[in-house]
Amino acid sequence: MKKGIQILLAGIKQIGFSLLLIQLFSCTSQSFDQEKPNILFIAIDDMNDWTGFLKGHQQAITPNMDKLAKQGVNFTNAHCIAPACGPSRTALLFGIEPYRSGLYPFYDQMKMDQSLLAKYVSLPQLFKENGYATYGSGKIHHGREWSFRKNGGQREWTENNQAVLDTLPELIYDYQGGFGNGRKMAFCPTKSPLEHHPDYVTAQYAEEVLQRNHTQPFFLAVGFVKPHLPFVCPQKYFDLYPNPIEPPVIKANDLVDIPWAGRSNAKLNDDFNFRKNDNWQKVHRAYLACNSWTDANIGWVIDALKKSTYRNNTIIVLWSDHGYHQGEKRSFRKFSLWEEATRVPFIIIDPRNNYQGDCGEAVSLQDVYPTLAEMAGLQKPNYVGGMNLLPWLKDPAKPKKQPAIITWGRRNFSIRTREWRYNRYFDKTEELYHHASDHQEWNNLADKAEFYKTKKEMATWLPKNEAPLVLQGKALHNIVDADQPSLEKAKEAWSRINSKIKPSLE
Repeated sequence: MKKGIQILLAGIKQIGFSLLLIQLFSCTSQSFDQEKPNILFIAIDDMNDWTGFLKGHQQAITPNMDKLAKQGVNFTNAHCIAPACGPSRTALLFGIEPYRSGLYPFYDQMKMDQSLLAKYVSLPQLFKENGYATYGSGKIHHGREWSFRKNGGQREWTENNQAVLDTLPELIYDYQGGFGNGRKMAFCPTKSPLEHHPDYVTAQYAEEVLQRNHTQPFFLAVGFVKPHLPFVCPQKYFDLYPNPIEPPVIKANDLVDIPWAGRSNAKLNDDFNFRKNDNWQKVHRAYLACNSWTDANIGWVIDALKKSTYRNNTIIVLWSDHGYHQGEKRSFRKFSLWEEATRVPFIIIDPRNNYQGDCGEAVSLQDVYPTLAEMAGLQKPNYVGGMNLLPWLKDPAKPKKQPAIITWGRRNFSIRTREWRYNRYFDKTEELYHHASDHQEWNNLADKAEFYKTKKEMATWLPKNEAPLVLQGKALHNIVDADQPSLEKAKEAWSRINSKIKPSLE
């Protein structure tokens, strides 16, 4: 009996020692895994500065993003790479500027020779190849096929949620109340349950991923489609904005001092239609509602992160692919080199450090790739452009010499600094705005002799070499630039539209 007890005790000791070893190994493994930060990558489609934290519209209700802006560094003078979804996302995610890649317009990436893209390493692919588990849902790249569907998305994603999003029924809303062009131009509440909204499903997926027990660092990308057209979302968010909606301040003859190449970017047909029957009120209300809807989805994701064990080691980066005109410059949508189309929400939070504050220096979304690579301790590919923003995370007030460079088609550029915007078009015409005194860009100073030196200094930042336009797979190319369309035809088309607009530009 005594011998049996001794054997039993020895066994218990051995089991206990084994459990201790397992526990120690687990702790060591968890510690090793957490040496690298997790990444929560929040992409938003078509959101301009109509948010609380950017103060673009006094009625904007975005409490969740406002809190994030206070918790990290809010880049208040951040700008897109190109004022359109496709080229902006392509440049950000591959880490290369359009004027270096030749990828200026929209592309159907499935119709491109894959060797054109194989030379680039996308941001989620970089993290995956460096030991990260990568998760994606919603709009990350422009186009689902290349990112999520080709080979099951294995190039970039450990797991993605596209198969679930593909099964969602079409949202129900009264698009007959829109202003033409069918479902896409609707500005109204939806009647569908939350579970049928893609952005809600994406937020729920992110919550579920954050609740998991991860054994390796993760890169979680969540792409919210709203406020992209149609401006539809649940009724609750329309109710936040009783009429009347305060319209943006607009100068009637705003386009009179802008060169033709710049004027061609204005979507005057939309402005003409929306001036009827108080339609702009409906558009503004619907856009603000969609911004609040996206804010709610972001809030659910952030709440899930706060409740998780990863909250102290997860970098959050929030960005929108470009801005959006709401009548300024007589324009609607994006597709211009003016402030409303290029300025974007951009926030970075690193809970491992206490980086906080507003940064008013001009930064570009091109800086996202090198900054995240640096923060995660990853070696970025040699071709990657942009700047590492870590010095401005540490000190948001630090002066910055290099401007943000925005490209819209070949040979159309905007150079944005803290105080100035300089636009140079393919036909060498120019715009110059002093933002410190003219943040609405109403007074083009390009022809003023006293600003010749400023123009010359700004022009030194223009790219010296430009890649030719990549033609294979080219899709939407609604750009008046060095490649398309012909000068004569474009001028004729713009003149026809202009003749219908009242009051006149003059």
